[in-house]
Amino acid sequence: MPLLPNSRTEPDGSAVIRVLSYNIRSMRDDTDALARVIRSCAPDLVLVQEAPRFFRWRKKLARLARAADLVILTGGATAAGPAILCSLRATIERTEDVLLPLTPGLHRRGFATAVVRFAGARLGVLSCHLSLQKDERYEQGGMLLDRLAGMGVEHAIAGGDLNERPDGRTFRRLTDGLTDCWAAAPWGGEHTWTPADPYQRIDAIFATKGIEVLGCGVPTGHPGVTGTDLRAATDHLPVLAALKVPAG
Repeated sequence: MPLLPNSRTEPDGSAVIRVLSYNIRSMRDDTDALARVIRSCAPDLVLVQEAPRFFRWRKKLARLARAADLVILTGGATAAGPAILCSLRATIERTEDVLLPLTPGLHRRGFATAVVRFAGARLGVLSCHLSLQKDERYEQGGMLLDRLAGMGVEHAIAGGDLNERPDGRTFRRLTDGLTDCWAAAPWGGEHTWTPADPYQRIDAIFATKGIEVLGCGVPTGHPGVTGTDLRAATDHLPVLAALKVPAG
C-alpha cells in the first residue's frame, strides 16, 4: 500500500494535512492501543466521536490527547460526544460546540466545530455523530451543511460516524454538496465497522470543493498501525485522509 503524503506547507502557502475521524466508544476499550493507532497516523486533526461525556471526561480526553502527541481543540461532553484534537501545527481561530435539537427518547447529539489555520490555509472543521433514527439523521445532515455554510470560510471539512452507508438518504444529501473523500481518492481499507469483521462503511470524511483529496481510507497496513491494535482500540475503524487545502 502506498504511503499517504506527510503533512507539509507548500511554497504557495497551501497546506497538506492529515485528518483522522474516529469513534472511540468513550474510551471503554484499550486506550493504549487507541493512542498508538492515532499517534501512528500522525494526524494534524482528529475528529472524535463518542468522546468521554461523564465523570472526569476532560481529564480522560486530555490523557488520550497527550498520549497521541496532540491537544484538545474543542468538544466532548459540551458537544454531546463529538470532539476535535489537533497537533501544535494548527493555529486556532475560534471554536464552538453545538447541541442539536433533542428528540424525546433519543440521544442528544451535537457538533464540535472550529476554524483553524495551517500556514496560509484557513479551514472550517466539524466532527459529528449522527442519529440512529433515519428521519432525525436526515435533518441533522441538513444542519451539518447549514453549519458549514455559516462558518464564514471558503474551505471546510466534516467527518464522523454517520450511522449510515453511502447509499443512504442522509449520506447522499451530504455528497450533493461535499466531496466524499473515500470516493474521490480511495486508499487503505474501505469498511469501518466492525473491526473484527468490517463489512460496511458508516464513517466518513467530507470536504468542500476546492480541497484536493490525496488519499482517504482505513489505515490498515499503515506503518505502526496493527490489526491487533485496531481491534482492541474501539468498535469502529478509523478513517484517515490526506488533504491539500489551498491558501486563502
